[in-house]
Amino acid sequence: MLKQVISVQTLHSRWSVTLYTTYLKTQIRSRFSNSDTIPALSGQQQPSSNKTPKGLKEKKENVTKTSRPSCQPVLDRFDEQYGRELGDVWPSARSVLLDPDSWQYGVMLNRFATLNDITNLLQSKGFSSFLPQTHAPILPNTGSPAMCFLHPRPVRFPSQVHWRGVLKQYYLLNAASLLPVLALQLMDGEKVLDLCSAPGGKALAIMQTANPALLCCNESDPHRKEWLAQTLESFLPRSLSNRVILSNQDGRFFGLSEAGTYDKVLVDAPCSNDRSWLYSSNRQQGELRLKLRASLPALQAQLLRSALCAVRPGGVVVYSTCTLSTNENAEVVGAVLDSCPEAELDDLWEELATPFSAHFTFIQPHHHRRRCGLLVVPTPGRTWGPMYLCRIRRRG
Repeated sequence: MLKQVISVQTLHSRWSVTLYTTYLKTQIRSRFSNSDTIPALSGQQQPSSNKTPKGLKEKKENVTKTSRPSCQPVLDRFDEQYGRELGDVWPSARSVLLDPDSWQYGVMLNRFATLNDITNLLQSKGFSSFLPQTHAPILPNTGSPAMCFLHPRPVRFPSQVHWRGVLKQYYLLNAASLLPVLALQLMDGEKVLDLCSAPGGKALAIMQTANPALLCCNESDPHRKEWLAQTLESFLPRSLSNRVILSNQDGRFFGLSEAGTYDKVLVDAPCSNDRSWLYSSNRQQGELRLKLRASLPALQAQLLRSALCAVRPGGVVVYSTCTLSTNENAEVVGAVLDSCPEAELDDLWEELATPFSAHFTFIQPHHHRRRCGLLVVPTPGRTWGPMYLCRIRRRG
């Protein structure tokens, strides 16, 4: 049934390969600076895996004042849409999105690198572990149950540069982006597909939380695939090359070529990426993105249907975006559920929202009076997100 659904949708969709490629190209530059990672700070790491990176302790704990102006057409659209969809929550979310200096960043440790005193250094700077014991595997090189550290203020830990053959010790990210990986409920020995993998932050998180028999990192755009390959090279040892593989298939058709192959599938779908789109470089770029935005739900639904084909009966698919848009979140999931009787939605509130409520502001979206995933909304003091996620189980 699932294979038939995606075939019909593919034949009748008017989303062209050209438009999809155009969308991806508009994302490359923005996601370098606004997605899972933050821009490199002053000072470079020396190519040594057994010394604390040079300049770490000297780095000041304040964030450089940002002078980027917001893009007015994008802000106007956000005000119109999110004011209607989020109501009283939107003004506080808006204030955070318009103040990049307030954005918080997490530090995810790399269990495959030599960490030395990184944990102690983070703690001395005011960072603390945020993952509950049940979600935090022991990291072999630290003896600590934590894999990610947060700071209560918008303090940026310095980034590390890429050196061939030297593994980075940590990855900087929006901590809300770990939630989709936790929602996968990964177990050792599983086959996992990261359908839209670039820039690679969630693939790295997958490898920090489990030892899959196979992790397929798929990225159709050749430039983004190069970026993904460098990310994996920077954090994963070569000994994992037979278990962590790269693929460049069109994600919309992946499920047809590898139907029922995977235990878990992550669809971190291309989206309107509120943080970066709000700071489009000029009015023309912002208006182009807004035009593309109307076509995104069709692409996202195709990717989600493809993922449901790729997962085995009894397996799970996690769908996520970094936008507040209902059209790209609950509406996409609801449409796919309505057309795929084998798909069943899980409720994540008790599993994720309750234990992480001290760190994130959660909203539970609805579609036709049905609870439909979780939405992390950035608010003052808890500036993580936007991040939408839901988990869909394919009935066996």
